[in-house]
Amino acid sequence: MLTTRRRTAVACLFAAAALSLTGCSSDSGDSGNDKIAGAGGDGAGSPTPSASASAEKGAPAFDLPSDITVDVQKESTGDAAKDAIVRDVAYAAQARIEAFAEGDGRTANMNRYFAANALAYWGDRVATVKKDGLTVTGDYRYFDFEVTDVANGKKAAARYCEDQSKAYNKVIKTEKVQRTQPSDKDFVLYTLQVEKDSRGDWQVTQQNWKKGDASCVQG
Repeated sequence: MLTTRRRTAVACLFAAAALSLTGCSSDSGDSGNDKIAGAGGDGAGSPTPSASASAEKGAPAFDLPSDITVDVQKESTGDAAKDAIVRDVAYAAQARIEAFAEGDGRTANMNRYFAANALAYWGDRVATVKKDGLTVTGDYRYFDFEVTDVANGKKAAARYCEDQSKAYNKVIKTEKVQRTQPSDKDFVLYTLQVEKDSRGDWQVTQQNWKKGDASCVQG
């Protein structure tokens, strides 16, 4: 079983009707004009998939437009089981950006790396964002991956940081990039609960985030 502290860290209230564009966030002061959590950039992109994803044996292919780049910065934990969790958590982050870019919350990669409440939640959010006429563009960076708890080799808690300092929403119809002023809120802490499925993939089942968390903010 996950510890009480870890359960609290990964708990996420999926009350979509009460959430802003950024969705399941502990930063309740966000407005609907803020960046889409977990997705975005400044439009200065290059072809994908990312080098970090394509370099790994058996890595999934991510169908990202040329104006989106991803930089996954992760290191070996020294533990094969934890390394597998970190690998799949990073894939899940990229699957989510792909879903926003395609306007489809049920892509093959989303179904592979998300499940339960998390999959349903992001499916709804992607659909809502698309309905609002928005998509994503630009550069995003993931770093400081950590597996904080593992239970019976089947469930785990993890965390990582996202840098959205070059990340913005884009209007689909006009392709106008909605640029914002840089701030500490460009750095987002994600806390996750993941479970191992029958194929051996680690799927995100619950997810929470906090913008401007001191553990992620960089100058």
